[in-house]
Amino acid sequence: MIFLNSMNILFLTQIVPYPPDAGPKVKTYHVIRALAGQGHSVTLVSFVRPEEVPHLPALKEICTAVHAVPIRRSRIADAFYMLRSYLTGRPFLVERDDLRPMQETVNRLVRENDFHFIHADQLTMVQFAVRGAAAVSGKQPKVIFDAHNAVWTIVARMKDNARWFLKPVLSVEAARVKRYEGGLLRTVDHVLAVTDIDRSLLEEAMHVSNHHADRPAAPITVIPIAVDTEKLQPVRRKPGSKNIVTLGTLHYPPNADGIRWFFNEVFPLVRERAPDATLTIIGKNPPADFSEAAERSAGAIRVTGYVDDLRPYLEESALMVVPVRAGGGMRVRILEAFAYAMPVVTTTVGLEGIHATPDQDVLVADTPAEFASRTVELLHDFSLQDKLAANGRTLATTKYDWQAVLSAMRPIYEQA
Repeated sequence: MIFLNSMNILFLTQIVPYPPDAGPKVKTYHVIRALAGQGHSVTLVSFVRPEEVPHLPALKEICTAVHAVPIRRSRIADAFYMLRSYLTGRPFLVERDDLRPMQETVNRLVRENDFHFIHADQLTMVQFAVRGAAAVSGKQPKVIFDAHNAVWTIVARMKDNARWFLKPVLSVEAARVKRYEGGLLRTVDHVLAVTDIDRSLLEEAMHVSNHHADRPAAPITVIPIAVDTEKLQPVRRKPGSKNIVTLGTLHYPPNADGIRWFFNEVFPLVRERAPDATLTIIGKNPPADFSEAAERSAGAIRVTGYVDDLRPYLEESALMVVPVRAGGGMRVRILEAFAYAMPVVTTTVGLEGIHATPDQDVLVADTPAEFASRTVELLHDFSLQDKLAANGRTLATTKYDWQAVLSAMRPIYEQA
């Protein structure tokens, strides 16, 4: 098949986007999949941790080429990057990922290939795209900044919920990220946001940044995160179950914060009214206090760590809770729960950017007492469980399936 508007795209990612088992990987995998399906040639360059290496062959099946740049984290290195960020004024997150091997790989590929676009996936990868584009003599590739969220708001919300001694550090980082993120809107050629809220927050950041203030702002296109509803089929939940399930990548601070809030402040209130309620926490790298809470709970709380297959855990549960206090973008956990036909209780922040109707598609509560009340209500009301499950599944298939949603990227590439 010949595609008249086929583009040559260099795609930069901070993590290996396979398997699609966490929010950022779900989003990125389906974007790459959509671009390749639209006939474009995608060359992927990704930071790679040792445990991610076995997943590279799966990406080679949809990409023209895959290049891996090893990365390792350490607290000593993070301390150095934190110090350097205070000297440069750039965000710690950006300094930490600004590694020479990645830039050298990007520059080499750009000089050796005729790329039309460099697609920078997430905030910290844009620096490599901008420098790489500038390394070309002659016509430069256009740079697309794929913003999974407005990162500055995540840091700011983390500050609000942090311990007193971390608040000054996070306050400084939030301000730096806001200025940096806003400056990117005048540096790149196009921005992808996942919600209208994020678009507004990115524009707000641009107005407080003086970086390239003489340049016009890049256009921002809102394209929601999408899921594969053909693969994620409805589960058959165990009748009468009193188990509550929650999940997330637990080394990501906003995820850990929300789930910690739930088992410390909400779940005890749930147990007062539903003594037989249990909680299953699923996710990679659970913090030590998660396991300690499970040990103290006399079997009421179970922490599984990472699991290869979610379905058995969903099938034994009555509902999923997605307790979010700090975050941005869209919660893929909620979209996937809808696809699985799992009833969901979340917060106002958790539902941001998702066009779901409270009490019809999902239950929403923000205080510990309200969250516990809605959770207990859903545990006991089987007809409400069925209603939310059916409505959520319909919403996922009609508004958030990847094949329909990501077709909106086509004009960005083909009309450039």
